[in-house]
Amino acid sequence: MLVAVEEVRKLAESILLAHGVPASHAKTQAGLFIEAEMRAIPSHGLLRLRRVIERIRAGLSVPGATGAQTWTARCFLSVDGERGLGPVVAMAALDTIIPRAREDGIAIAAIRNTNHLGALAYYAEHVATRGLTCIALTISEALVHPWGGRKAMIGTNPIAIGVPADPTPMVLDMATGLVSMGKIHDHANRGAPIPLGWALDEKGDPTTDASAAKKGAIAPFGGPKGYALGIAFEVLVASLAASAIGTDVKGTLDSVHVSNKGDLFIVIAPPHAEAAKALVSDYLETIRAAAPADPAHPVLAPGDRAHAARAQSIKRGMFIDDGLWADLQKLSQESKKEMS
Repeated sequence: MLVAVEEVRKLAESILLAHGVPASHAKTQAGLFIEAEMRAIPSHGLLRLRRVIERIRAGLSVPGATGAQTWTARCFLSVDGERGLGPVVAMAALDTIIPRAREDGIAIAAIRNTNHLGALAYYAEHVATRGLTCIALTISEALVHPWGGRKAMIGTNPIAIGVPADPTPMVLDMATGLVSMGKIHDHANRGAPIPLGWALDEKGDPTTDASAAKKGAIAPFGGPKGYALGIAFEVLVASLAASAIGTDVKGTLDSVHVSNKGDLFIVIAPPHAEAAKALVSDYLETIRAAAPADPAHPVLAPGDRAHAARAQSIKRGMFIDDGLWADLQKLSQESKKEMS
């Protein structure tokens, strides 16, 4: 079903407010979910709101926390997230390191003890629209099997890169798993099968059953290359953030454990910003102008499809799965009862 963006935003924020989330924090957390939905990325959208509320109710998430920040070096910010909402802690860290990056050319924030970040593109674009380059990484619970293995031992470990460009920044957002676990959950919630090759079941056998895949392991993208990148990103983030690693990571998909994964943001100020932006913009236009293999599908740059979907959502409303919309209404009613 199609729903006006502001109607969805108001509903999501009201649910968060009812559970003690400060207004500014509710705006940030809901805003991340709304952006994912508008960009046709439901796996990182509002289906995760109920889990956020469950974690607040269980005391696993502290809705008012913004994180304790410590400069351990001139350009390195260490953040104890104090169990805060992931987007709130991350945006607070970015607000701190962006000015330092402008001064010194680069600044890094390594975050631990905070909750799920959501789509990394949200942060990469936030930085890139301010004229800086961003590399964002995070790790997850062990959801991906090693190349040649049958058991989940590595996180999906996504990376996002945002680079200033016109008319919109170039934003890459991809996981080192073939798909995100959020996408598996989205299929399971809709009762839809997943393509063969996406995942293994609990016994380590290939499956098309999304519910069975939730208990199994996602395949690494690109075979051994994606597997190697997943390990490299996990080691990089965990070692710098002083977070858990591998099968010790908990709390990104449940309402039982404290979240102990790590996040890493690298913000770089280009020394020749305007020239660099023009260079990237011209290059991307050249890519888009390339002759397509299929005339019905023009060549796109990273992020183009998401920006087009966002524009459509603003124009006609957001597409929300009927089952998800019903659950959001139910969650809203539950929240009102808790307030009364």
